[in-house]
Amino acid sequence: ELYFRNLSKQKRKQVMEKNGNNRKLRVCVATCNRADYSKLAPIMFGIKSDPQFFELDVVVLGSHLIDDYGNTYRMIEQDDFDIHTRLHTIVRGEDEAAMVESVGLALVKLPDVLNRLKPDIMIVHGDRFDALALATSAALMNIRIVHIEGGEVSGTIDDSIRHAITKLAHYHVCCTRSAEQHLISMCEDHDHILLAGCPSYDKLLSAKNKDYMSIIRIWLGDDVEPRDYIVALQHPVTTDIKHSIKMFELTLDALISFNKRTLVLFPNIDAGSKEMVRVMRKKGIEHHPNFRAVKHVPFDQFIQLVAHAGCVIGNSSCGFREVGAFGTPVINLGTRQIGRETGENVLHVRDADTQDKILRALNLQFAQQYPCSKIYGDGNAVPRILKFLKSIDLREPLQKKFCFPPVKENISQDIDHILETQSALAVDLGGTNLRIAIVSMKGEIIKKYTQLNPKTYEDRIELILKMCVEAASEAVNLNCRILGVGISTGGRVNPREGIVLHSTKLIQEWSSVDLRTPISDTLHLPVWVDNDGNCAALAERKFGHGKGVENFVTLITGTGIGGGVVHQHELIHGSSFCAAELGHLVVSLEGPECLCGSYGCIEAYASGIALQREAKKLHDEDLLLVEGMSLKKQETVTAAHLIQAAKLGNAKADDVLRTAGTALGLGVVNILHTMNPSLVILSGVLASHYINPVKDVIRQRALFSVQAVDVVVSDLNDPALLGAASMVLDYTTRRIY
Repeated sequence: ELYFRNLSKQKRKQVMEKNGNNRKLRVCVATCNRADYSKLAPIMFGIKSDPQFFELDVVVLGSHLIDDYGNTYRMIEQDDFDIHTRLHTIVRGEDEAAMVESVGLALVKLPDVLNRLKPDIMIVHGDRFDALALATSAALMNIRIVHIEGGEVSGTIDDSIRHAITKLAHYHVCCTRSAEQHLISMCEDHDHILLAGCPSYDKLLSAKNKDYMSIIRIWLGDDVEPRDYIVALQHPVTTDIKHSIKMFELTLDALISFNKRTLVLFPNIDAGSKEMVRVMRKKGIEHHPNFRAVKHVPFDQFIQLVAHAGCVIGNSSCGFREVGAFGTPVINLGTRQIGRETGENVLHVRDADTQDKILRALNLQFAQQYPCSKIYGDGNAVPRILKFLKSIDLREPLQKKFCFPPVKENISQDIDHILETQSALAVDLGGTNLRIAIVSMKGEIIKKYTQLNPKTYEDRIELILKMCVEAASEAVNLNCRILGVGISTGGRVNPREGIVLHSTKLIQEWSSVDLRTPISDTLHLPVWVDNDGNCAALAERKFGHGKGVENFVTLITGTGIGGGVVHQHELIHGSSFCAAELGHLVVSLEGPECLCGSYGCIEAYASGIALQREAKKLHDEDLLLVEGMSLKKQETVTAAHLIQAAKLGNAKADDVLRTAGTALGLGVVNILHTMNPSLVILSGVLASHYINPVKDVIRQRALFSVQAVDVVVSDLNDPALLGAASMVLDYTTRRIY
């Protein structure tokens, strides 16, 4: 024992000599709030227990010193730490501006403190705006920073702050293997990274408080049993305050309906917290018999409360970290912790837009028991951290070294080569087929996938996602960089939200459908959605006859009739996204019934469905087939048979086509008189059959001033796919907005 004691003294002496003048290592620990103190306290106890090597300075700032948040600096005093400096740095207001002003106030006050303390090392925890002020001050004053819990991912402004502190810090103590890899990916020096685990786990995993019942009764009442109460802890999301307040309101409504005793902790000091407290008071939570609302619970007692709760609900990181160690069920609400590593105990409710959704989650999770998780620590973090601190060589240059990965030399710097590799994933939802293609910047369809369009919403979405994932994977092999996804679909579309408002009868179960969210969430790519007629116009504008034309109209003739209008180079959508429904221009008061429910629409005369209907009538009267034609017994009569019959001299079939062409021509005349475009482009499988009748009607019926308009047939083979791709290629590559 004496030998090992002397050996330990000798090693300590060698390290102290390395740091110069045999002096102690002066460590400043700055704590801003109740949450970070629970992680820093075990380290502080470890430093304090080794006075021969360390000298500890404690700086307290932030919400620790505010009465509304429990004056939590008192628990630091109760732990017998000397607080060397108290800094009042919080500007009240609990909004975005107050957060900025608080950072500024801290930056003004901290230099004097750091000049006075002159620490060798500053320990900073986490991702709070107060911590950013600490790290900025220390970095600018040439003080070595040790950052605790860097490299993690959550899901709000905290991510940006955490990673900013990482770039300022000289040394990093992380909790998980993934966090360590993130730090390495951020070019941090691997030799300055310690994978230690979470310091709070040292205390948490050794908590053997058998008298947890007294703690439960103190905070929740004498009539509450273990696993029969809820702990709720929800904070504002500073990047979407309005939504997070609404979600908090829905959470409280759900908890009131669930009718279980609930301990509600007040939110932190982030922007939006004041509004959340107002919601609590508006609903009478502080006086409700089922609720206990508190500003602060000591960490030792908080551990026991969450360890024996029936459920923990909210958006605090403790649901992923501390609570996971006990297997207590957790309901994580919203996006604030969306990127956290988690055990089996967490159920995500990412878009809690209704009270019922949260209630269903409570029914699923309450009183369940999950395996305990040690993702964030094994209970031995502090010894590792103390050893790490002792290894820091103060003689080492202060300037950080970034370990950038080697960059491969570019094959080519030619802009055309770069653009050729940029591609879009185009989706065309037709009445019959679902088609997906990889489309290059030049409009080349590199690869196309086609399947029958399922009849139900669920099957259709599932197939779209499956085909998109396959195409995106194949794009890698084809050396194509997918910039985004463009979707062309029938029906009325809100392109701003990516929602199909309602569809034609050709696509069943396709109304109020959010296409953007599931595809974007699956592929992690931006998604654009528009009507198929509009997409045909976009395809012409980028790749076809409309390139460089200021005003033109595209009419797409296929199963239905659609179109798009480009005015002053921009696509027109209209006030309710109903512009360019050209197939439903009425050209006859007594015409045939259209699928839209009206009569006499162009689509009722000239669409593929209309021609098929007329062909079937002729066939039923034995007036369709002529010499040179045959029709198998089970074969379905189509528009193609009508066109074939007309070409072979069938006068009845020719009359039907002439009537359809005249109806389409009248529609074009109406468009010319309304929009006065310089170009009309007929697109789709029937376009070549209609071009001459349309020109004839324009000569006969249009005003002289518009008769000179160009009417052309599109050269594009897949206008819907190319238009869907153009939405991606235009918006993701242009430089001027």
